Amino acid sequence: MRLCIAVLVLGMFVSCGQEKKYHDVKDQVKLAVTSDKIADILKFQEELNAEFKDPETSPLADRFRINFESLDFFEPDTSYVVQAEFIRTPEALPFAMPTTTNRESTEVVFGIAKFTLNGKDHELEIYQSPELIKQAEYEDYLFLPFTDNTNGEETYGGGRYLDLTIPKGDKIILNFNKAYNPYCAYNKKFSCPIVPKVNNLDTEIKVGVKAFEH
Repeated sequence: MRLCIAVLVLGMFVSCGQEKKYHDVKDQVKLAVTSDKIADILKFQEELNAEFKDPETSPLADRFRINFESLDFFEPDTSYVVQAEFIRTPEALPFAMPTTTNRESTEVVFGIAKFTLNGKDHELEIYQSPELIKQAEYEDYLFLPFTDNTNGEETYGGGRYLDLTIPKGDKIILNFNKAYNPYCAYNKKFSCPIVPKVNNLDTEIKVGVKAFEH
C-alpha cells in the first residue's frame, strides 16, 4: 500500500500497476538462479558421461563402453539442492569403513549435515580420508555415501555417493542431483566403500544417476 501512495504523490498519471515490475524482477532473478543450478547439473552429467566414454577413466568393461552413449539420469530437480547445517566433529577418530572386497577404507567423520528434505528432518555423516588429503588435489575433499528408498529399484542397491568440499562456514550445499553410483555398480573388479547404516535416508532421492542396466 505504501508503494501506491508514493507513486501517487510523485504523479497522478503513474499507475500503481507498475508495482508488478518489482515482482517481475524478483521472478527473473529466481529464474536465473534456477537456470544456473540446472546448467550446473547438466554440466555434471556431461562430464560424467565423458568419463565413462574415455577408455582411460571408464569403469565399464570394454564390451559395455564401446557402445556407451549416456548414463541414465533422473530429471534435474532443484528442490534436491539443499543447504544443510554443518556441524564439525574435530574429536572424531579414524575408523575402518568396510568395502565390497576384503579391503577396508580408513575414514574420519569430518562433520554432520542436518537438513530438511521431502518434509522430513535428516542427518548424514560426512567423511574425510586421512590418506587422501595428503594429495594436494584432495586436501579439501569430503565424501558422502548414502542410501535411500529408491535403492534396489530405480537406483543401485548399494547406495550412491556425493563428492563435497570443506565449506568455509557452518553451512554446506548438498546437491543430490550429483549423486553417482560407486564403480562396483558397473564392474565387480572395483572395491567400493559400503554405505554406513547411519547414512540411510528414509525418503526417495529421485535425482542423480539411476541404476545401470547391463
